[in-house]
Formats: sequence, C-alpha cells, structure tokens
Amino acid sequence: MMNSHEFLLKHSQEWSEKYPGKCIAIVDCKLVAIGHDELEVFKETKRKYPNKEISITYLPTDDEVVTLL
Repeated sequence: MMNSHEFLLKHSQEWSEKYPGKCIAIVDCKLVAIGHDELEVFKETKRKYPNKEISITYLPTDDEVVTLL
C-alpha cells in the first residue's frame, strides 16, 4: 500500500499545475483539503478526520520554484 509521501510524489506534477501557491492536505492517500493557509487547511482537515494522520504540503508557484544545477 502507498504511503502519503509516495502518493504526493505520484500526483505532485498534476497538483502543482492545478493548485499553485496553495496548501493541500492528504489523509489516507486522498487529497482532502485545499487552501491558502497551512493552519486553515490543517484545522479543516482535523475537524473532518480527528483521529487520522494528516500530511500538509505547500505547492509553490512557478516563480517560487528555484532550479538547482
């Protein structure tokens, strides 16, 4: 079974294009919340899934991404 990190890696390109500059919450390998603020996303997710492990990730905009050589 896939963990949250693997799930994020699998979908990161798609979500980065759909939700740049937003925070997302993942619970049980499902995208469950999207918002502008990590705390807002966490609180919303914690209300819905009080006993689950929550993974919060920020998806940077193209301008925020730094290319490493």
